[in-house]
Amino acid sequence: MSSIKTVNPTTNKVEKEFEEMNDQQIQSIIAEADKAFQTWRKTSFKKRAELLHKVATIMREKKDLLGKLCSIEMGKLLSEGIGEVQLSADIFDYYADNGEKLLADQPLETPTGKAFLSYQPIGVLLSVQPWNFPFYQITRSAAPNIMAGNTVVLKHASNVPQAAEIMEKIFAEAGAPKGVYTNLFVPGSKVSQILADPRIKGASLTGSEAAGSSFASMAGKHIKKSTLELGGSDPFIVMPDADIDKAVKTAAEGRLWNAGQVCVSPKRIIVVGDAANEFIAKATALFERVVVGDPLDPATQLAPLSSEKAVADVIKQVEKAVSQGADLILGGKRIDRPGAFMEPTILTNVKKYMDAFSEEIFGPVLVIYAVKDVDEAVELANGTDFGLGGTVFGTNVDKAVEVARRIDTGMVYINHVTGIAPELPFGGTKNSGYGREQSPAGIYEFVNAKLIRVTTPDAAY
Repeated sequence: MSSIKTVNPTTNKVEKEFEEMNDQQIQSIIAEADKAFQTWRKTSFKKRAELLHKVATIMREKKDLLGKLCSIEMGKLLSEGIGEVQLSADIFDYYADNGEKLLADQPLETPTGKAFLSYQPIGVLLSVQPWNFPFYQITRSAAPNIMAGNTVVLKHASNVPQAAEIMEKIFAEAGAPKGVYTNLFVPGSKVSQILADPRIKGASLTGSEAAGSSFASMAGKHIKKSTLELGGSDPFIVMPDADIDKAVKTAAEGRLWNAGQVCVSPKRIIVVGDAANEFIAKATALFERVVVGDPLDPATQLAPLSSEKAVADVIKQVEKAVSQGADLILGGKRIDRPGAFMEPTILTNVKKYMDAFSEEIFGPVLVIYAVKDVDEAVELANGTDFGLGGTVFGTNVDKAVEVARRIDTGMVYINHVTGIAPELPFGGTKNSGYGREQSPAGIYEFVNAKLIRVTTPDAAY
């Protein structure tokens, strides 16, 4: 039986299965992408923009179908799936609207002659993406790079094959030349082989630390540029002047987003001062009222996790934390019903020596800490190997920004969970990876910033 299949996490039933591609098929796809690059690189920005705008239009037209596919394949709430599709369309439009301007020649000051940077595409890119945002993860990799003139081959997560398949069909419907964007139905064990192919010129991965380490090592071995987004354990600092009711609502809803399976959801709530008990009580009351159910039901607030394995892994983490001395305030168990459902969970009293302090918990688990002052909050926020996103919540915005500057992450939001927008860069530091996606920064990751200098033979340099 193939490992590439849709297992509906609401029912645990196999919906659809795909045959894994063999080596000959893989070679053919890479060859087609390389051939397409030779032409696509010469295509005008206008033509590239037309393609991306058309992709965006089709995604919006199909938003209900695509959103439902997210629910069926990995359990996302229908409203969240539709929102993800609309965001993805916005990202395609962003690069279509701004790509030509961003990649225009950049003049450089020089005392004599003339110099400028010319941004040029580098070739076929390998994109390895996870399941938790089946369309958004594809988009933030594909949109800037196809606009830049590169071609893309996608190895999507094996549990969202229908999302992978339909995205290739959308590009074809939009008029993309064959090879500009292609899906590979391959297991993770094939990634190293594909990455080693000399026709692959760069690669991006979103996944675990272990996967990222292996991926970066292989890219480095073959002298290929890579970008990594490897998850996080985002701190959410509640300042002494914060509105506790708003902070609780923001943190709790952010943690339940996508059933807690979001790299940038607020995983560690750090309450400064005397409000920790109030925060815990109000967060507990909110979690107790959460409606769990079918992601296609509009009344549902918490959908299933992506798989039975996902539930088992998160419960194991919670149980280990409790065995090491953490306090379980609420939940911690799977829900007795068909599907990969877990109770909303709250942990407190997690200490540095516990595994839960340094691990990413990818599920509906809120960990709450109490600290005496801002310095302790910052130390705790920076106390893990992750550095993706974070939040500072308080009414004194200037003070919140001061605290944000001290947090070692790639992104910090004030009075909001770490968010996503086409024009804003996304990426982290430390073990959360390197490189940026979205925003102007995203289009420069896989282009050759070529220096062209016009001068004379007798110039000093």
